[in-house]
Amino acid sequence: MTEPLTMRLSLVTLVVDDYDRAIDFYCRRLGFHLAEDTALSESKRWVVVKPQPDATMGLLLAQADGEDQKAAIGNQTGGRVGFFLDVSDFPAAHNRMRAAGVLFEEEPRHEPYGTVAVFRDLYGNRWDLIGPARTGNPG
Repeated sequence: MTEPLTMRLSLVTLVVDDYDRAIDFYCRRLGFHLAEDTALSESKRWVVVKPQPDATMGLLLAQADGEDQKAAIGNQTGGRVGFFLDVSDFPAAHNRMRAAGVLFEEEPRHEPYGTVAVFRDLYGNRWDLIGPARTGNPG
């Protein structure tokens, strides 16, 4: 009998203008952890950041190489929210990120799936910060 095929998404590439600038933003402002930073050549590195050290998925920060890649920086999802960051304590995460200079497009709003607010990363990519849905009786 054959084992069922197992798949998981492990990395998503995000094209950036500069490795160190991107590491600073994602680690210092968003609170991610630098999981790997390995030189591949004089100009290329393998840089992975994760929301937690033990997270199974992360971002591969890839420095743009050439004009086509540079043109994609900040618009990799055509202006749509393309990244979703779930947090266990929305108010704490929101307050910490705002204090670190993260720019939110809106005030937090309550949706059936949780509390959410859209923010932009260093390059203008749109993210949802999402906290757990409210439980119990409404107001």
